[in-house]
Amino acid sequence: MTPGNPFSLDGKTALVAGASRGIGLAIARAIARAGARTLLAARSLDALQGAAADLRAQGLAAEACSLDIADSQSRATLAASVPCPDILVNVAGINNRKRMEDYTPDEYRRVMSTNLDGVFEFTQLVARRMIARVQSGEASGGKVIHIGSLASFIGLPYSSVYTMTKSALAGLTRSTAFEWARYNIQVNCIAPGFILTDLNRQMWQSEVMLNWLQGVQANPKMGTPEDVGPLAVFLASEGANYITGQVIAVDGGFMAGEMWPFEPPA
Repeated sequence: MTPGNPFSLDGKTALVAGASRGIGLAIARAIARAGARTLLAARSLDALQGAAADLRAQGLAAEACSLDIADSQSRATLAASVPCPDILVNVAGINNRKRMEDYTPDEYRRVMSTNLDGVFEFTQLVARRMIARVQSGEASGGKVIHIGSLASFIGLPYSSVYTMTKSALAGLTRSTAFEWARYNIQVNCIAPGFILTDLNRQMWQSEVMLNWLQGVQANPKMGTPEDVGPLAVFLASEGANYITGQVIAVDGGFMAGEMWPFEPPA
């Protein structure tokens, strides 16, 4: 580890796939503020350009890139055209909440092609370049960070296909951590809990859901995308050089146990 701030990302290039909103945008902002040249990638290029401009107005290095993670040509084009990143963060993902028996083949394939097939191939393309840089002596290592979910650990109803993809990401994290350790590339996965975003906001308007949450996790509040960004910065930094193959929950304590109504007598 070099002297100085072990959590600084100065001199690094980070590529955040799925950075147009929510958790992806919060991670991109946090990484840029930590000093990295940050490439924000997603389908919503207009939104990305606005976000990148805001970061540049703060004196930070940020650029917008077009990426449809579910499209093979889009993946290949971006992976080949941008500077090889020191840090890759895969956030892109979708969900389609319905009963397992009601999924159509097209709905199944759409979730799988975005959350798993696309992430696998895009990581493969970027990792090849990362490894080549290490082998040539141009770089000393790299970081790959996947964004999983509580569904990487447990099952939740009406999210069967999503749960399949996020469980697979956890497995991919562990396997590639071993494969790429020889290149000093650390691979980790962040598993956000109940984080309020545009994708789930309507579901969390229900008082029944909010009351349920208060009864099952240590911190009774919903999380925000900004609660996830700092962990991504840490895992992208030299401070996390000895951490690899881990799936780390950011969940208000949900995975730690469950609240109950018992109180001991005074």
